[in-house]
Amino acid sequence: MSSSIARVFSHSPISICNSLSKLHDFYTGLRVAPMRFQFPLQKPLSLLQFPKMRSTVIVMRDRGKNRKPLQRGRVSIEAIQTVQALKRAKKDENSLKQVFETMFRRLVKLDMIAVLRDLQRQNEPVLALQVFDEMRKEDWYKPQVLMYAEMITFLADNECFDKAELVFMYMKMENGLEGGVQGFNALLTTFMDFGNVALCMECYELMRKVGCEPDRLAFKILINGLESKGEYGLSVILRQEAEGFFGEDLEFLEEMEEIQSSNWPRW
Repeated sequence: MSSSIARVFSHSPISICNSLSKLHDFYTGLRVAPMRFQFPLQKPLSLLQFPKMRSTVIVMRDRGKNRKPLQRGRVSIEAIQTVQALKRAKKDENSLKQVFETMFRRLVKLDMIAVLRDLQRQNEPVLALQVFDEMRKEDWYKPQVLMYAEMITFLADNECFDKAELVFMYMKMENGLEGGVQGFNALLTTFMDFGNVALCMECYELMRKVGCEPDRLAFKILINGLESKGEYGLSVILRQEAEGFFGEDLEFLEEMEEIQSSNWPRW
């Protein structure tokens, strides 16, 4: 330290002043240097406008309410997961029972209907029938002819005729069956197409029992179907009943019409 001071004072007073002036400028530069660099923002932080953040509130809803299902196309996510779980567990009775208890019975009405229709679309008659039985236990369930017609036609198309007859027996035992001529006509067509004249006539009797008057299409399905199968005795009886509804003009029996299940109104 003493040697450094000696070197400083070995110079002339002028050179010492110059050195001290340079040191002063150097340290002054250090203090002001940060101010020479500008932050890349064009405005002070206090003047900048940031997007407003919305707070997220999670509300727990009562699942007993008939909420709108989460959609992925026409089938909800919950319904899709239930269908997949049912198909995985269909070979094990205990696992299948658990899926019904933990998943299916927790679904809302629209999701249950979606599960049934998706199983029908995938040609799973056994699972579809089990789902149908579970739906009949729900509080919101109301027996409708169209629902039964859709289920019976599906089973018949998959050659499950014994199960189709079982479902028709359920239908006949229902109280407060909501009848509709279109649903009955669909059933008449199904039974006639598969050659079951007995069920076809039972369906006609049930139709009259619940107060659903047959239309021209109903008589045409019955009469033309019976005559094509050689059941002329029954055909004559139905022609007489058709005349009671529409008079002697039965030209509509010669008209060609088809019922397409894909165009049925949804229940």
